Amino acid sequence: QVQVVESGGGLVQAGGSLRLSCVASGRISSINAMGWYHQAPGKQRELVATQTSGEHTNYADSVKGRFTISRDNAKNTVYLQMNSLKPEDTGVYYCYAEVTLPGAPFQYAYWGQGTQVTVSS
Repeated sequence: QVQVVESGGGLVQAGGSLRLSCVASGRISSINAMGWYHQAPGKQRELVATQTSGEHTNYADSVKGRFTISRDNAKNTVYLQMNSLKPEDTGVYYCYAEVTLPGAPFQYAYWGQGTQVTVSS
């Protein structure tokens, strides 16, 4: 079974910073991509940032210049450094890992339970 676990959320004042971490573990042959989604209260889940095994990164326009995604491939870990936080960044941040399972010729996306980020004005 594949486990995806986020950590690092919390309460921070506007303009502050947080660093989120996400670790994928279990019976994983390889990880094609890892990334982060954000779900604001009452809103749909939206992409924040992704990074593929080919080093390609993608950011939502709303976080460009403020958030940075990085990874440690050896640890199956992805990070999201969140700077200059705004109240609209408040919500649950979900990590996903697109993985290849042993013996499988395809990838499958696994999601974490989410970590809460609250930014006060």
